[in-house]
Amino acid sequence: MSSETQAGESPLLSQFRHGLNPEQIQRAVSDIVAGWERRELWMTLGLHDVRQRYRRSKLGPFWITISMAVMVLALGLLYGQIFRQDLHEYLPFLAAGFVIWGLVSSVVNEGCLSFIRSDGMIRQLNAPVSIYAYRNLWSNLIAFAHNIWVFFGVALWYGVDLNWNLLWLPVALFVILLNGLWISLLFGLLSARFRDVPLIVGSIVQVLFFITPVIWRPEMLPGRALLLDLNPFYHLVEIMRAPMLGQAPALEHWLAVLSILLVGWVITFFFYSAYRWRIAYWV
Repeated sequence: MSSETQAGESPLLSQFRHGLNPEQIQRAVSDIVAGWERRELWMTLGLHDVRQRYRRSKLGPFWITISMAVMVLALGLLYGQIFRQDLHEYLPFLAAGFVIWGLVSSVVNEGCLSFIRSDGMIRQLNAPVSIYAYRNLWSNLIAFAHNIWVFFGVALWYGVDLNWNLLWLPVALFVILLNGLWISLLFGLLSARFRDVPLIVGSIVQVLFFITPVIWRPEMLPGRALLLDLNPFYHLVEIMRAPMLGQAPALEHWLAVLSILLVGWVITFFFYSAYRWRIAYWV
């Protein structure tokens, strides 16, 4: 241990403290920028991940769409009866929520595995480590591109007002992907060091599904303000679901999501600068 290490200080904390120097910070920034510039590589890897998942299947990635359509239809008919909802309003709401939840939850859960599942490539390939975070986002974006047609099919069938507010959709998607990038970098790094992190995150995401308005409407929960306002997934879903249903996203959701984005990147930046060089040893 370095002579500068304080007495009783853990090695990881010491590495964090000493890793935050101008040289390491510059290397971390360069890694993220260089990873974006190598998009031909991570786009190929992400597409390969999707193809491998449905290898030798006749329909291939279109099973993503079919599975989502069956899920939306089955749960829509079931919970529409349980909650006594008008299907003309409820089914488009449910379809939009499920499609968005599929993107957000997959980005978070698979973000924890960004570096673990690429251990061989990290050790052998001379490339920016951030490409594996971009790879996670790209593969999930491909799945989202398949799933969103389920919503548009439901929306056209039930006559949802697809107006100019739909232009908010790509903006919201971009912000969600920016959040997904820091999540993949930070939780991917933490998961490489502590293998319990993916299991913990997976359990939390599973619980959050039930307390996020995906299969139920916010107005169904009396005294809901605190529970929903403290749920980051609720705000991430709402900035995309509102324009898909013909409404402008509320300012409170944008402020919440942008706050998550800022705080998340600040934390990620410090951890990634300090520990990025350790990932190859941890995986």
